[in-house]
Amino acid sequence: MKVGKKRKEALTKFDNTKSYSLLEACDIVKKITSTKFDSSFDIDVRLGVDPRQANQMVRGVASLPHGLGKTVRVLVLCPPDKEQEAKDAGADYVGLDDYIEKIAGGWTDVDIIVAVPSVMAKLGRLGKVLGPRNLMPNPKSGTVTTEVGKAVIEVKAGKIDFKVDKTGIIHASVGKVSFDSDKLNENALELINVLYRLKPSAAKGTYFKSIFVSSTMSPGVNVDVKSISGI
Repeated sequence: MKVGKKRKEALTKFDNTKSYSLLEACDIVKKITSTKFDSSFDIDVRLGVDPRQANQMVRGVASLPHGLGKTVRVLVLCPPDKEQEAKDAGADYVGLDDYIEKIAGGWTDVDIIVAVPSVMAKLGRLGKVLGPRNLMPNPKSGTVTTEVGKAVIEVKAGKIDFKVDKTGIIHASVGKVSFDSDKLNENALELINVLYRLKPSAAKGTYFKSIFVSSTMSPGVNVDVKSISGI
């Protein structure tokens, strides 16, 4: 595989055969990122679970202490009596039937959809549009709720939801490369600690198999799992 010039240069700035503490890895990612835009800071956690087994599915939410560093566009699907609450909390789009028709026509120009439980039946036919984009509201992630104002405030502040993929890996963005290393470290730690608390009792052997951090276009930096206290 041909390695690009920028990637070659990045690989000279750290030892990719070595594992680093989480804070050191955050520092390295900041040094090796050369994009002209403010890249996302991503974390990939390989877990010792078999997601094909229902009792080993890992899914949840984490509230990042320093947010995501980006504007989160929120659509709230609700009846008229909840619209003002959603608008007051900062929702970008609020409504019901008009937006359901827009989504059915292919519109998905949002990051999060919050819905009240009573409208979920109307969303069933949108599964093929929303499912692949991870936009379907879900009670486990707090996006199906009667407290729409609270839900909007939380996702705007940096609440993320995650789900293990079929290979046992959690992929998540936990900030921007422009963040201080300390803030990236604390955001990543929050996700790791939430994952630790969600460990399925059916999962046997090593739970945290590997952790890598990277930016949008940088190589991955291996984090020494043993260096993270409390897991």
